[in-house]
Amino acid sequence: MGADEGADRLSVRPPKGWAAGVPGVAHALEYALGQMSPATTARTLLALNQADGLDCPGCAWPEGSPDKRHINEYCENGTKHIADEATRRRVTPEFFAEHSVADLDGRSDQWLNQRGRLTEPMIKRPGATHYAPVGWAEALALVAAELRALDSPDEALFYTSGRLNNEAAFLLQLFARAYGTNNLPDCSNMCHESSGTALIQTLGVGKGSVSLDDIHGADLVFVVGQNPGTNHPRMLSALEQTKRNGGRVVAVNPLPEAGLMRFKHPQKARGVLGRGTAIADEFVPIRAGGDLALFQALNLLLLEAEDAAPGTVLDAAFIEAHTSGFTEFAEGIRKLSWDDVLAATGVPRDQIERVSAMVLQAKSVIVCWAMGITQHRHGVATIREMVNFLLLRGNLGRPGAGVCPVRGHSNVQGDRTMGINEKPPRAFLDALGAEFGFTPPHEHGMDTVEAIRAMRDGRAKVFLGVGGNFVRATPDSAVTEAALRSCRLTVQISTKLNRSHTVCGDTALILPTLGRSDRDVQAGGVQFFTVEDSMSEVHASRGRLAPASPHLLSEVAIIGRLARLTLGDEPAIPWADFESDYSLIRDRIARVVPGFADFNARVAVPGGFVLPNPVNSYEFRTSTGKALFTRNAFVDLRAPEGHLILQTLRSHDQWNTIPYTSNDRYRGIKGSRRVVLVSPDDLAALGIADGSLVDLVGVWTDGVERRAPGFTVVSYPTTPGSAASYYPETNVLVPLDSVAEGSNTPTSKDVVVRLEPVG
Repeated sequence: MGADEGADRLSVRPPKGWAAGVPGVAHALEYALGQMSPATTARTLLALNQADGLDCPGCAWPEGSPDKRHINEYCENGTKHIADEATRRRVTPEFFAEHSVADLDGRSDQWLNQRGRLTEPMIKRPGATHYAPVGWAEALALVAAELRALDSPDEALFYTSGRLNNEAAFLLQLFARAYGTNNLPDCSNMCHESSGTALIQTLGVGKGSVSLDDIHGADLVFVVGQNPGTNHPRMLSALEQTKRNGGRVVAVNPLPEAGLMRFKHPQKARGVLGRGTAIADEFVPIRAGGDLALFQALNLLLLEAEDAAPGTVLDAAFIEAHTSGFTEFAEGIRKLSWDDVLAATGVPRDQIERVSAMVLQAKSVIVCWAMGITQHRHGVATIREMVNFLLLRGNLGRPGAGVCPVRGHSNVQGDRTMGINEKPPRAFLDALGAEFGFTPPHEHGMDTVEAIRAMRDGRAKVFLGVGGNFVRATPDSAVTEAALRSCRLTVQISTKLNRSHTVCGDTALILPTLGRSDRDVQAGGVQFFTVEDSMSEVHASRGRLAPASPHLLSEVAIIGRLARLTLGDEPAIPWADFESDYSLIRDRIARVVPGFADFNARVAVPGGFVLPNPVNSYEFRTSTGKALFTRNAFVDLRAPEGHLILQTLRSHDQWNTIPYTSNDRYRGIKGSRRVVLVSPDDLAALGIADGSLVDLVGVWTDGVERRAPGFTVVSYPTTPGSAASYYPETNVLVPLDSVAEGSNTPTSKDVVVRLEPVG
C-alpha cells in the first residue's frame, strides 16, 4: 500500500453476470469528466477510433471498415485510458521540488498516475534527492555522452512499450542497430512472446490469421485464457455479432468473467432495456494451466470420431497437402489418459464431449487467446496444441477460421513488425543495412528477462525506456528494482509519472513526450503516425488536442535528436529530415519492411490497409514448407499440498500497470486492490476464513522467499486449486527465472503460493 492511500475500505459483492450496459457508459463518462472538460471529452471521444481521428491506445482490437463504424466507436476502458492521457492535471518542476524521489517511491501507482501529464525534462543527478529541471539540449547530450562512453554497445538497453507508433519504433531500432546492438527488449517479451514463438514454429508467421469479418462469420469461436470485458471490451461487440449471425462461443477460463457470460451493448436497445446477449454457449471452468490438456483431449476426440466415421471428421485433403508431422502427433495423442485429463483440467468428461460435439457441428472455427495462455511455463506448447486442433479440420486460410492471439497494447504488434526484436530475422537486417549503408549487428540481443539479469550482474549500464512502466510490468520486483538502481543512467521517455521514475539509476532522466491525443506539429507541418492492430490492419492516427506543455517533444524527435548526437554523421542517416516529415520515415519503411510497399499512398486511404498473411494463402514459412503438427508433452500443473496456483490479473479499473481506482466492478470488489480470490473449497481445505488477512508467499526452486504482505481473502467462484490477485502488486511473487519454455516469458499465471495468516 502506498503511503497516500490510508486504510483500505474493502467491500465485496457477488460478481456481475454481465458486462457494459448503461453502468459502463456512466462509469466511463464519470472518469472522463473528472479528467477533462466536457468540451474536450466530447471532442476526444468522437474522434476516437475514427478513420480521420486517433487510435485508442487502450488495446489492439481492430475497428473494422470505416463505413461500418459507429459515431461512438469506443468502450468504457478506452474512454478511461484516453481521458487519463488527455487530463487537465500537470506535473511541473515545482511538484518535483516539493517531493523527493524517496517520497514519490512511497506513493501508490494510482497516486503517481493521478498527478497528471509531465511537462518538462527532469534530471536526478548522482547523489541528489530530488529531480530538477534540465534543458533538452543538455539532457540529450548527457545521454549521448554516456552511450559513447560505454565499453560496448551491448551495455545499453533500448526498451519499448506497445504504445510506441510505427514511425518512432522504426527509428528506435534503426538507432540501436546503427549504434551497434540488438538489445531491444519490449513489452511483448512479457505477454505474447509465447504466441509468436509457437506460431512461427508451426505456421511460419508469428501473427494472427483472422479478420473482424472472420470473427463475425465464424461458426464457433473459442475464447481461451482471456477476459475481453475488461482487457479489450470492443471484442464483446464482435462476439455479439458472431452470436447474432448464428455462431457459438466457448469460453475457457478459471474465473467466470462477466464479459464471457453476457454483454449488454450500450448502443443497442436490447443492451439498454433488455437482457443483452449471452456470450458463452459453453463456459469451461478450467484449472489454471489445464488448457493444454483440454485441447489434447479435444484432439483425441476428433481422432476417435474420425475412426468411427472415416472421411467425415478430419480434413484429409488439407492435412495431406498442407501439413507435416500428423502421424507422430496422432501417435502421441492416442496415448492420452482420460484420468490424467480430468485431473489436469478439473472439467467433467461430459462437458469436454459437449464442446467436442460443437466442434464437429462447426464448419469454421477460430481460437482466440491472451495471457492466460502465454504466461505459463507450457504456454508455447499449449498454443502449438491449439494449432494442432485447427489443422485437424482445416480451420486455416478460409473465412471464419484461424488463429487469433488478442494483444493488449495498441501497437505492440506493429512495433515487432518495425523491427523491435532482440532476435531479428537475417533478411530484415540485410534490408535495413542496404537501405541505410551500414552493417547491423547480427548477434542476438537481450529480451526483457535477460536485460534484468544483465543490469543485475553489471553487464548493462544504461537503460532507455520509451513508454511503459518497466519496473511495474516486470517480474520479481525486488530483483528488478535493484537491477535498475545499479545502472549508471536510466532514461524514461514518458507522458505521465509512474514507478519507473522513482526506481532509477545513479543519474536519471525523465523526458516528457507527446501523447496519442496531442497534435504533433513539426517543421514540415502537422504530422500523423501509424499503428498496426491485432489483425494486421495498419492505419493512421491523428492527435487533436493542444499538447500538455510547450516543452514536449514527439518520440520521433527525441529519438532522432539523440541518434544524431550519439552517432554523428556515421552512418549518414537523415535524422533531422525524419523529424521534420514523418512521411520520409514511411518511405524508408516501405523499402525495408515486407508488405509496406507504397506505404504513404496506402495509409492515406481511410481505414488504411491490411498486411498480407501468407498462412491465408497456404504458404507456410516453416522448416518443411508446410504447417507443422507438433507432439507436446502432457502437463498436469499442480501445487504442493497446502498451496495454490496463483494467476496475476488486471482489475476492471486498470490499464496494464496503472490502476485508475481501487475498484473491480465486475468481480464485486470495491475499495482495495490487496485481495486474493480463492475458491470456497480451497478455503475450507486450508482452514482459512473468508475475509481473513494473509501474506502471499511464493514458492520456487531457488529457495528464495518472495512475500506480498497484507492481502484480504475473498471467497470467489474460481476453480479449485487456482487463486487470483492483481498485478503489479503481486509481481514480487513471480521469479525472474520462472519463464515459459521457448519464449522466456515470465510465468505470471503460474505462481505457486501459500496463504500465510497474519496475526
